[in-house]
Amino acid sequence: MYAAADIEVSRCVERADWVQPDAGCAQRVDRLPDGRTALVVRALEGGSVDAHFVGPRTQAVLKQARFRRALLIQFKPGWSAPMLGVPGSELTDRYVSIEDVWGDSARELGYQLVEASGVSEALARLADAVARVPRARWQPPSTRLVRRAAYLLEHEDPRVAHVADTLGVSARHLRRAFIQHIGVAPKGFARAARLQRALRLVERSNDWVRIAAAAGYYDQAHLISDFRRLIGLTPSALAARIALPAGSPMS
Repeated sequence: MYAAADIEVSRCVERADWVQPDAGCAQRVDRLPDGRTALVVRALEGGSVDAHFVGPRTQAVLKQARFRRALLIQFKPGWSAPMLGVPGSELTDRYVSIEDVWGDSARELGYQLVEASGVSEALARLADAVARVPRARWQPPSTRLVRRAAYLLEHEDPRVAHVADTLGVSARHLRRAFIQHIGVAPKGFARAARLQRALRLVERSNDWVRIAAAAGYYDQAHLISDFRRLIGLTPSALAARIALPAGSPMS
């Protein structure tokens, strides 16, 4: 078990970005499977603020939203659960308000974060909140195992059984640890990692046969099947959506 002071927020964060739509425009907000949990804080029209933890997706959500300004803080896979104080499985495919996770004392944190002058200040305010808000200090012994396995599945070996053997655990044990820490099973995490590799390649090419091979799919048909199952769009349709400006209207 870790005390709050032992958790370094900066080490848990993978990326942090501001989003500010053009005045009067709805922002395209696509949440694709990637095995990550994030904190999203939005300043809404009229002065109100909402702050939610967004769990890992097993299916994509493609939508538009209206807000004045938003902060996205995305956590590394396997790093968010100790900071939040809840297992990853409690957030899977869910948007959970920050108060429901950290209690009423966290209600003002959303305003503090969205009013920060920059990312560094926002992360400093989040770190201060992590040290103060009442929550469970939740750190199971399999934390490091999951972080290492997630890295291997994304960067070195997408085969779950091989990764489990490399780390000296059974595939069943690895699955339990992933559900607990990340919120999705290792196979689902590896599938999402493959999807994300393909999306990065789309930025440089529209040759789907080569993209499929480079991303780790058996063939183009396998890639198309995965896109339809996880996103609900063909690769070409998603590429066209991504190519539009973020504030463009979508049919």
